[in-house]
Amino acid sequence: MVGENINQNAIKWLTYTMFFTFAMTTDAVGVIIPEIIKEFDLSHTQAGAFHYVTMLGIALSGIFLGYLADKLGRKTAILIGLLIYAVSCFLFAVGSTYAFFVLLLFSSGIAIGIFKSAGLALVGDITHTSFEHTKSMNMVEGFFGIGAIIGPFMVTYLLANEFSWKYLYIFAGFICVLLSVATWRVKTPVVTHHASQPINLRRTFKMAKNGYALGFSLAIALYVGTEAAIYVWMPTLLTKYDGNLIWLAANALTIFFVLRAVGRFMAIWVLSKICWTTAMTIYSGAIFVCYVFSMTLGLDYAVVLLPFSGLFMAMIYPTLNSKGISCFAKHEHGAVAGLILFFTAVAATIGPLAMAAFSDLMGGEAKYGFYLATVFSGLLFIAMVYNSVKQPAAQQLASFS
Repeated sequence: MVGENINQNAIKWLTYTMFFTFAMTTDAVGVIIPEIIKEFDLSHTQAGAFHYVTMLGIALSGIFLGYLADKLGRKTAILIGLLIYAVSCFLFAVGSTYAFFVLLLFSSGIAIGIFKSAGLALVGDITHTSFEHTKSMNMVEGFFGIGAIIGPFMVTYLLANEFSWKYLYIFAGFICVLLSVATWRVKTPVVTHHASQPINLRRTFKMAKNGYALGFSLAIALYVGTEAAIYVWMPTLLTKYDGNLIWLAANALTIFFVLRAVGRFMAIWVLSKICWTTAMTIYSGAIFVCYVFSMTLGLDYAVVLLPFSGLFMAMIYPTLNSKGISCFAKHEHGAVAGLILFFTAVAATIGPLAMAAFSDLMGGEAKYGFYLATVFSGLLFIAMVYNSVKQPAAQQLASFS
């Protein structure tokens, strides 16, 4: 990797802000869905498209366009993604139909896939060890967590004051314009690659057969299916709650996002004290316990345990993501980030969709969908126990440079 006068702090803050911005919109969907159900008279499955189509766009973009970060360079790919995202957000101002909004959400997903793959690759460019990479990824996802707090809060505030939820997207569009200017001005590292290894879509599909890429991607998919249940359907689940902690139910999603954000910053400290594989086992086990007790003991427990699970979920995605990327050379980071992003988005689409379909099949009760999420969390725990015992990627991670 070559490049002079690289301002690593500027690159880090640019990446932090990108993740903060798109988190505001993607993780606010749980608050928006009940509103559009009323506005357009939709079923759970139909309304869930506000989440599904964004994830579908991210998935397709990750697998088909993630390699652009390696081929065109990180800066160019980020600029392309940010500009598409900004235009998609601004167009919410002129739309009024459900179909038009779904189309805009799909295009925003395409944009996120492009600039997120490039942003993740850029994080790898400026780190020198697997541990440093993991710390940086937890910091990046910590800012994502802050955006996930601000987004639902903004929507709640807008609706409480009789403003449209669409202003959230318009605000995000303005931030993207500023980010585009900042990206254009910052100097980023240039990553070299061997001429014998062409950077194209075929290479990405070949990478999908790699055991490390596939293993980490599947583990991440299990986690995402577990987490998406919270921010997509927990507000709907808790609308049935009428106990003494009604204030907690009303703020459950915000509490979940706050704990997730705090947990990601804490993860930097935790990972300096214990092995990452041990931490993953402990945290995934705690998530599984939260789900099992929530489903077996009822809403009186779910109203506490489901938001509290955010503290345990915090570390898992950025750590698994960073370890998966760290198994590959830096000139391949864009492609592997896109591949992992594909599995992330597919899981974030199929998981909540399956939950919605099962809930509708069983009469419309959201709790039935959460039974599936409990299975996802159990499989994740089993995968993390295997990872801790067998240490399958230890040698590959030790060679990160």
